[in-house]
Amino acid sequence: MYGVVTRNEEETRWDDFDRAFYEVKDVSGRSSEPAAETVSMVSCFGDNAAAEENPELVPVTPDGERATREQTYFDWAYICPTHDDYRAGLLEIIADCADVTPDVRLDDVGFPRPEYCYCDRCNEHFESWVRNRHEAGEGPPPEETGVEDRYEWRSEVITSFVAEAADRIPGRTYLTLYPDPYEGHLYERAGLDIGALESYVDEFIVPLYDTSYGTTYWLEAIAKGFESRLDTPFSIELYAVDVDIDNLIHATEVAEQYGESVLFGYDAANGRAALRRRRADAREGVEW
Repeated sequence: MYGVVTRNEEETRWDDFDRAFYEVKDVSGRSSEPAAETVSMVSCFGDNAAAEENPELVPVTPDGERATREQTYFDWAYICPTHDDYRAGLLEIIADCADVTPDVRLDDVGFPRPEYCYCDRCNEHFESWVRNRHEAGEGPPPEETGVEDRYEWRSEVITSFVAEAADRIPGRTYLTLYPDPYEGHLYERAGLDIGALESYVDEFIVPLYDTSYGTTYWLEAIAKGFESRLDTPFSIELYAVDVDIDNLIHATEVAEQYGESVLFGYDAANGRAALRRRRADAREGVEW
């Protein structure tokens, strides 16, 4: 199967694609009404507008570094996953999407990096979690906790959010994964416990973006890693903007060996051109 990821509603109706993912809320904070017969995409904890309007929402490191676009390793601003009001707003958006589109894709889910978040709210929540776990005989006393305990707490924060979101999604729940299949990396980086999340997710989406796809050995290696890592089906999303058609076709041929489907991101016309060229080549007649 082939699909498109787009912000343009008219492109979701192109019959070249078997399914369409339509951005209802993106990392800029821009929002749109859900479009019928699509999969609604919701950027959960990436939101530039919310971060600019309310800096208190932004995760911080122990040294006070904020997870915004000013940091060299972030392309957008993050929102702290423990902020109750923001989470409630997200769940409301997801429920509104589900009223129109039974299937919803949760995008940008997780903490920004391993060193986040140490805001006052997160510290209080973590300390309470440690106390409760110790009193139940399930963990060490507060003075003996370390980074592994913090990772475990973060994963419970994220898993509980995904569970609450999935409970509001009557159809298929999709979840985007950062493209790192190595054991423990997603858990440490973002608080994503794959084993726990698979109970709530019907399909994962793995964006494997490149601006040229001049080589694809890395794409195959990462895709194979996720194939080995996941029990749940996954699809691969390719970047289609201004990518050479022949290179995009080759990337598609590699990706489709591993994913349930191949999705073309943010340039439906280029994705369509690649599929049409490929189908035309497959129909070439016999030379005499």
